[in-house]
This record gives sequence, C-alpha cells and structure tokens, in this order.
Amino acid sequence: MGGNPLRLPALLILLLCSPAVAHSKCVLFNFGDSNSDTGGLMAGLGLYLGPPSGRQFFHRPTGRFCDGRLYIDFVCERLKMSYLTPYLESSPGSNFTHGVNFAVAGAATESTAIPFPLSTQVLQFLHFKNRTRELRPQGSGSLLSEKEFQNAVYSIDIGQNDVSTPFSANLSYAEVVVKIPSILSRIRAAIEASQSLVHIQLLHQNGGRQFWIYNTGPLGCLPQKLALLKKDDSELDPLGCLADLNSAAKAFNAGLSELCDLLRSEFKNATIVYTDVYAIKQDLIANHTKYGFENPLMACCGYGGPPYNYKFRMTCGEPMVTACAEGSRYISWDGVHNTEAANSIIASKILSAKYSRPQIKLKGLCKG
Repeated sequence: MGGNPLRLPALLILLLCSPAVAHSKCVLFNFGDSNSDTGGLMAGLGLYLGPPSGRQFFHRPTGRFCDGRLYIDFVCERLKMSYLTPYLESSPGSNFTHGVNFAVAGAATESTAIPFPLSTQVLQFLHFKNRTRELRPQGSGSLLSEKEFQNAVYSIDIGQNDVSTPFSANLSYAEVVVKIPSILSRIRAAIEASQSLVHIQLLHQNGGRQFWIYNTGPLGCLPQKLALLKKDDSELDPLGCLADLNSAAKAFNAGLSELCDLLRSEFKNATIVYTDVYAIKQDLIANHTKYGFENPLMACCGYGGPPYNYKFRMTCGEPMVTACAEGSRYISWDGVHNTEAANSIIASKILSAKYSRPQIKLKGLCKG
C-alpha cells in the first residue's frame, strides 16, 4: 500500500528492545533463620516484635530482628525485586511475584523449639508450588510460571543455630564439632529435595538449577555469646571473640564448602554458589573503623553497657532496655543480629561475587 517496508521490522526491533520485554525478572526462594527472616516467626506464631525494631527506614516494627533492613532486603532492592514476603504471612499486602521467604527466626536444620526447621521450609515450598499450579489457571495466587520456578534462585542461609545453640547448652568444642556431619547431611537432603520438588532430573536431564548457599558468620564475635559464655580472656582470639565458637563455625563452613563441591560434581545441570559470609562479617569487625563503626563487639540495643551491652532477660525490646542513638555506628543491633548499616555493606559484598565460589554474580543468575 506504499508504506515503508522497514517500518514493521523497525517496530518489532523497538518492542524487543524495550525494558518491558528485555527485563529479566528475578525470582528468589529463600530458606533460613533470623538472618534473613523478614517476619515469618512473628506471622507464624502470632507474636509481636515491638520497638525499637524497625526504627530505621521502615519506621515501624516489621518482624525483622533489626533496626531496619536485612541483607536480603538490600539484595532484593539492588536486583530491582520487591521485598520477599514471608510464606507464613497471610495478611493483605502479601506479594509473591518475585518469590517467597521461608526463613524463620530460630530455625535450624533439625527440629528445635521453633517448629520450622529447614525440612519443614522445603515442604512449605512444595505446598506453595502445588497451590500456584492449581490457582494459576484461575488467574489467582502468585501467578509464577513453571519457567520462573525453574529459573529461580534458591538461597539457603542456615546453620548458625545448629552450631551456636549447643555451646549455649555448655557442650564442649569437641562435642559440637562431632554434630557437624549430621547438620551437613540435612542441608544436603534439603537441596536434593528442592531439586526434585521442581521436577528436574538431577544428573541426566537438562534444566537450570540455581542454588546460592551462605556459610555462617563468626559466631564467637556475637555480643550475646561473649556476654553469656566468656569465662576469662584466655578464651578469646586476637579479635576479642570466643575462639572455640569461631573454630566450630569454621569447621562447619569447611564442611559446607566441601558439600557444595560434591553437589557440583553430582548435579551437572546445577549452578551451586558458595558465599563466604564468615569472611565478610569478620572483615567488618577487624576493619570496623574503615566502615565507620565503633565498638564492633557491642550491641546497639541492649542493657549493661560496655563491653558487650547484653544481659540475659534484658534484651532489645524489653522494658528498661534502650537503643543507641546512632545504629549506623554499630555492627550488632541486639547482640545477635546486624544493624541495617552493617547489612547494607554485607549485601554489597555478597552481590560483588568476590566472596563467592564460583565468582558468579547473583544478578547473573536472574533469567527472564
């Protein structure tokens, strides 16, 4: 009809290159404990974590054990995702378009006082996936597609409670370390289960499987553990942390690293990234002045003052317990969990891939 023959191809090219079409949607399913719990424990048990938690950024309590955002919140922000809604949150406003957070504070790889161990979190994922399949044809539910489940990143950040809780029960270093193989076997079972749940033949069939595995931090540097477990200075390492607890964390991490190597050799169609959170957090403590932090082993919100500002049954949120004026100058928020300021730096280092093996950026695992 006399029109420009290049007009339609040019329009197609424009559409194909537009952000709406070219944008890669990140989907993340997270399993873990309080380090990445965005409100699961509070929702699941109907509890309330009151002020001053959430005073930074959110300006209200959100169920996060922090004064503001967790590292996983910063990860989501920088990947242009919505914050992950806890699986156990049923109130209006829940958003599962970019994945689900199954992490629950206090969780471990085995059943504890908290009824949401790693194995239960994996079963919750199976339920979520099955319900998504049922509801998707009706135009309701999360509307995540089969491809989005397949291309999702499955992150696991657990083990801190498995390693640290026995020390709180007065077990020795030797008694704790002997438990590590069992902890690792439960993590392996969860990873294998997660892969089978999304219908990928582990060794023989194609299909991307993407796992992001975090090790545990220097637990002997937690103000809570120092305040409750230290008997004298002979137990401390050069950073002033409990040497045995840090050694146990390192032993767990070494085993977890070996497990990731083994899984890579077995799961040829999987990407398994091991991220060294221990090194990231140790660097914050060892070089705290470089990051603008003071008193790296002292809680911002606590009771008792220096050196650790932590006292049993006088913890953050309790009456008579106050928080420091500027959380941005502290690494520890409440003696166990990090401040928003520390979490921001931790997230940046996670996303840099410099602390990961292989050095694959989390952003690179996102697929449209």
